[in-house]
Amino acid sequence: MAPAPARDSKSARTRRRIVDAAAHVLVHRGYAGTRLGDVADVAEVQAPAIYYYFGSRDELIEEAVAVGLARARTLVEEALAQAPDDFSAVDRLGVAVAAHLSTLLTHSDHAAAAIRTVPQLPETMRARHRQAERDYIEIWRGLIADARAAGEIDTTLDAGVSLMVVLGALNWTAEWWDPSRGSLESVIATAQRLVLQGLAA
Repeated sequence: MAPAPARDSKSARTRRRIVDAAAHVLVHRGYAGTRLGDVADVAEVQAPAIYYYFGSRDELIEEAVAVGLARARTLVEEALAQAPDDFSAVDRLGVAVAAHLSTLLTHSDHAAAAIRTVPQLPETMRARHRQAERDYIEIWRGLIADARAAGEIDTTLDAGVSLMVVLGALNWTAEWWDPSRGSLESVIATAQRLVLQGLAA
């Protein structure tokens, strides 16, 4: 892999544009359907130019996924950091639901690409992103643990299963949500109600 160019150079801007384009194509076509020609079209570069920055299609995809996983975590952490101090543990879980859905559906091609693409990656590629996945899941695990400790969610529920069901349902919205058929606000409000009332003590 070629070394990353200096952050503000023309070369760096072109590299970021290529990674951004890869994320955009991944969101719409998935891992198997992503072609360098399509990435080049979105990035407005010649396809061979991509090889100046990345040794292969998979190397580019891995970069887009890595950026996306980091961005998803950052956006949720920022939303939680901005939550009012008097929010309860379950209120903070609701904040995370809203941030996750906003990130997945509107805020970031990178985050959406990572969340949707990681399960599609070959195992050898996915293994290299497993720690970033775990770090993100740990945020959610902590939120559920805090709510259980506060007596705000049902302690008879299996916490690990609950976590996977919640994240699975939230991630699936990217497969069916169409902004022309309903507002994001409605999706978020519905998801928060289902999640929080479903886990409630």
